Amino acid sequence: MNAPLHTLGVAALSRALAARQVSSVELTQALQARISQHAGLGAFLATHTEGALSEARAADAAIAAGTAGALSGVPLAHKDVFVTDFARTGLPTTAGSKMLQGYASPFDATIVARLGPGEPGRGPGAGTVTLGKLNCDEFAMGSANENSAYGVVKNPWNTARVPGGSSGGSAAAVAARLVPAATGTDTGGSIRQPASFTGITGIKPTYGVCSRYGMVAFASSLDQAGPMARSAEDCALLLSAMSGFDERDATSAQRPPQDFHAQMLAPRQGASAAKPLQGLRIGLPREFFTSALAADVSGAVRQALAELEKLGATLVDVSLPRTELSIPVYYLIAPAEASSNLGRYDGVKFGHRAQQHGDLLDMYKKTRAEGFGAEVKRRIMIGTYVLSHGYYDAYYVQAQKLRRMIADDFQACFKACDVIAGPVAPTVAWKLGEQGDDPVKAYLADIFTLPGSLAGLPGMSVPAGFGESGLPVGLQLLGNYFEEGRLLHAAHALQQATDWHLREPPGFLRSPPPEGAAAAWQRPGAAEEPSL
Repeated sequence: MNAPLHTLGVAALSRALAARQVSSVELTQALQARISQHAGLGAFLATHTEGALSEARAADAAIAAGTAGALSGVPLAHKDVFVTDFARTGLPTTAGSKMLQGYASPFDATIVARLGPGEPGRGPGAGTVTLGKLNCDEFAMGSANENSAYGVVKNPWNTARVPGGSSGGSAAAVAARLVPAATGTDTGGSIRQPASFTGITGIKPTYGVCSRYGMVAFASSLDQAGPMARSAEDCALLLSAMSGFDERDATSAQRPPQDFHAQMLAPRQGASAAKPLQGLRIGLPREFFTSALAADVSGAVRQALAELEKLGATLVDVSLPRTELSIPVYYLIAPAEASSNLGRYDGVKFGHRAQQHGDLLDMYKKTRAEGFGAEVKRRIMIGTYVLSHGYYDAYYVQAQKLRRMIADDFQACFKACDVIAGPVAPTVAWKLGEQGDDPVKAYLADIFTLPGSLAGLPGMSVPAGFGESGLPVGLQLLGNYFEEGRLLHAAHALQQATDWHLREPPGFLRSPPPEGAAAAWQRPGAAEEPSL
């Protein structure tokens, strides 16, 4: 097999590296050249050129010595809301905001450390190589990646369209085959929606499964980290490395380490090779299949559901009656938490500070006016209003009561089904700038992802074909608490039977190899290729 390196996913690259059929240095150089070639996509905010090669050489040495981590030598990139130790990596952390321009973090986020080098006294990491930091909506606030202070990100399937947000840089980089995987965060759908818009796989685990330590906060009761990659198998490998209890995060779930890859591969009782999903009950909320759902998206989702039926699953009708209420509930709770979290950016200790100001209060005002973008200011104002005296009980408390009821609706559904399925978004990716003057329209596009986020449930987007103008459509799968393995098993079975996750954007199929770098899977004299 002579597959170009950039076309291979995490699982395939990990096997090739372990078998020493390719070196991490060769792989890193090939992807660095590709990142430079497609810089116009806007996916990367900072690259880790010499540092990445140093990490790659260390990974090759560990593989040769037999001391390699689970994913040693596999390159990836991080959404720029995860802090990276500037002294170690040379990578600043900006959260897509002018407020944090050039911020040099003194430590790595737990997610970064666990996927990468590990931490002294906390064990080794998985050994991945960090290629750089990825663009995102400012402080993860947005659904199109048009709110970044450093420019928009373009969708590789059609560069006149948005890639989704807020993890748009992560999604675009994976879809364009600039990296085999990336980290993302999901507050109200920011892993699932961009994964759907760009035709990749992404999973938001149960709230608390992945540590938030070192994640720049937006809405603390909703933010959750997760992987974005080509396939369910790739996501399972990454999630196994990322997850686990962290005593530095008060919301971290105290559970033993999980092997999500093993859970994904474990056969269902009574299932067969032809019917791997035999006995799986998939609930279809009637509120997810209304006239608001575009016909092309509905058709693609229905086709994917038919494939799941062929694999042995049973489709059952369920109801999530408060689906529409998830929008006002989310856009009260999330801005309220953002208003509190972003209060720390005042120009005193770190971040941007206005150059021209009068007294201390004037410095606060001018610093925040200059440092924050329009969408962040809008949400801070909403959040401050709903938390103010006289409005807290009328808005914020009522929203929290409804949030509990939305979570209860899911538990009622799970009495009749094992997994819930439906669309990720009502439409395919819209055009750049199309919703810039109407933020409420963008908020409404989150209607199918917000309920699961408010309930803290695991959810994922799986490629499910194509809609209008050949743009990708994602199938959303939602599970009960801590049932990521069940979601990954269903997604993997679907991907074993279909090739939607293997499709590549036409303009990003091939690239010339950099001088001295491996262009293909097999090197002369290398061992035989492992089975895929």
